[in-house]
Amino acid sequence: MLAGNMERALPYFQEVANKNPDYIYESVLFRESIWTYLGRSQYALGMLGPARSSFERAVSVYRDDYLARIYLGLTVARTGDRSAAAKEIQAGMQGLHDWLEYMERSRPFTAFWDPLREIRSELEKNLDMIAGKDIAWDQLIASGEWIGKRTEEEIDNVRRDERRQFERRDRNGRGSGGSLGIGVGF
Repeated sequence: MLAGNMERALPYFQEVANKNPDYIYESVLFRESIWTYLGRSQYALGMLGPARSSFERAVSVYRDDYLARIYLGLTVARTGDRSAAAKEIQAGMQGLHDWLEYMERSRPFTAFWDPLREIRSELEKNLDMIAGKDIAWDQLIASGEWIGKRTEEEIDNVRRDERRQFERRDRNGRGSGGSLGIGVGF
């Protein structure tokens, strides 16, 4: 999916959804339902009806699946119900923004989520647009799609950063368990 080959990704996601419909993928504390991945593949391939069903299922499986809510809103917007679309997009973007803020505050010395605030800045811009009721739909849809792609990239970045941090601790003889330590970075 990250490589942009949705035709290849779709059958794999469909297979997982069929075998384990309640599967939730968790990576570095970010969670998404298999239905979100399936829906995003369907969405990218223009299969809006099945995508909407997948996103609705994702939200029913995992209520805090923020990307599912954003993409559900994008799908609904593309099919014409802009009022419902705005509500879903707003809920997903606000949830994702709040989650990123929480991660920054609660884990300041571990992996860094959105360190340049690119995702949060884009979310804030869109939330302001939705609140102002003067929604540029083409811009909002393009931005929502960018946020989805960028969030997936960020998951990989954070996973890579955490792995490097643990490897450094191991090389330096730390992280083996025996010491509590006092101070930051010592």
